[in-house]
Amino acid sequence: MKYIVILGDGMADEPIPELGGKTPMQAAQTPYMDRLARLGRSGMLHTVPEGYAPGSEIANLGVLGYDVAEVFEGRGSLEAASMGVPIEPNEMAMRCNLITIENGKIKNHSAGHISNDEAHELIAFLNQELGGERVQFFPGVSYRHLLKMKGGNKALECTPPHDVPGVAFDHVLIRPECTEAEGTATFLNDLTLRSQRLLAKHPINIRRMREGKDPANSIWLWSPGYRPEMPTLLEKYGFRRGTVISAVDLIKGIGIYAGLQSVNVEGATGLYDTNYEGKASAAIAALKSDDFVFLHVEASDEAGHEGDVSLKVQTIEYLDKRIVGPILEEVSGWSEPVTIAVLPDHPTPCHLRTHTRAAVPFVIYNPEKKPDSVETFDEFSAHEGEYGTLTGDQFMERLLGHE
Repeated sequence: MKYIVILGDGMADEPIPELGGKTPMQAAQTPYMDRLARLGRSGMLHTVPEGYAPGSEIANLGVLGYDVAEVFEGRGSLEAASMGVPIEPNEMAMRCNLITIENGKIKNHSAGHISNDEAHELIAFLNQELGGERVQFFPGVSYRHLLKMKGGNKALECTPPHDVPGVAFDHVLIRPECTEAEGTATFLNDLTLRSQRLLAKHPINIRRMREGKDPANSIWLWSPGYRPEMPTLLEKYGFRRGTVISAVDLIKGIGIYAGLQSVNVEGATGLYDTNYEGKASAAIAALKSDDFVFLHVEASDEAGHEGDVSLKVQTIEYLDKRIVGPILEEVSGWSEPVTIAVLPDHPTPCHLRTHTRAAVPFVIYNPEKKPDSVETFDEFSAHEGEYGTLTGDQFMERLLGHE
């Protein structure tokens, strides 16, 4: 048996009046995911343990069956693994967003989804102006970048920028959680303020504003941690070989620490215009040699953060038609059976424009098991599924057929 998990980041939502009281998952035309629901078994999954914010880092670790309290060390260190940036024992890594601040408030967490080329030039500029022996900046994808700091204390209260659109930035700067972390917090907040002065005058931002685009006029530092120690999925579940496919460094990093090989797909953007067909083809190719594939698509989460209901519906339909459909059709004819699971990692309700910790729907189609009575895939139908509501590593256990 082979296994593939197809994860639509932030796909789950809440009923929306303009959709007639339906969620985007209910409103979207998803014949292939509904087919999986008819052929498989459904349920709900709590991906975020109590005491943790519902970030994608926590939720995806939860989906893969990890004990977050034991293995989580912040987004920065996970993304560093994807970027090939080593984290030494005396170093701390943090996510470094490029964001837009307008009238003293956080307008968005993505600098208007700035391009890679523009972002890389700005990060190189910041590293030249603000980097040195103590800190370094490393470029990632679009607005998502990395800061590495020597001797930093991770006992910091940080606010993800996508959680606070419209909030005054100086109300949500980094706060120390203990006296020992005060120096780190002061140093990092000073970096943020200095970045604002430097970025305001940069030619890229002057040009973006002239073109009516949001400027990348501040960094935003959050999710600090050290190098994580975590068992691989091969060790946990006995897979011989596995692959992770994502446009997002965070997910690639989780996969790398989980012992999976990361496959880069040309044209994978992390947005609605990502190369869906390329991801599906890469997943099919990986399944021919691997036991396990984790295929992650970011687009629905970004639509939720933008509060764009119609775009979120479209991204769900794209996931169904351009990824789930081709994979299901291909593997259905294989001599070795393939178990297919589809789920979000967390909800990203359009009206909130941020993540929530509510349980998410999932479906698992194992061609060797009898289906339950569920016929559509959405947040409400899955409640009626045979698996009920799961927590911890129970999703991975059910994926593997351990009832």
